[in-house]
Amino acid sequence: MERNLRKTRIGLVVSNKMEKSIVVAVERKVKHPIYGKFVKTTTKFMAHDEKNDCGIGDTVLIMETRPLSKNKNWRLVEILERAK
Repeated sequence: MERNLRKTRIGLVVSNKMEKSIVVAVERKVKHPIYGKFVKTTTKFMAHDEKNDCGIGDTVLIMETRPLSKNKNWRLVEILERAK
């Protein structure tokens, strides 16, 4: 798969307790099928962080990649904003 066709997501780091891995929560809005209201849903992705430089609360950009482990199919591209 070409790099420019890979999926990218922007999310918030919720866990960095593992070696070279982070958990990123990505929020999206889904329209309720009956009531029409937009509901926020959160999906958690495990991502590869080679340098272990992410902290909890950081806003990051992740990109889809080949399977790195059972649950890891994403990798860190860049840290957009550090936690305050």
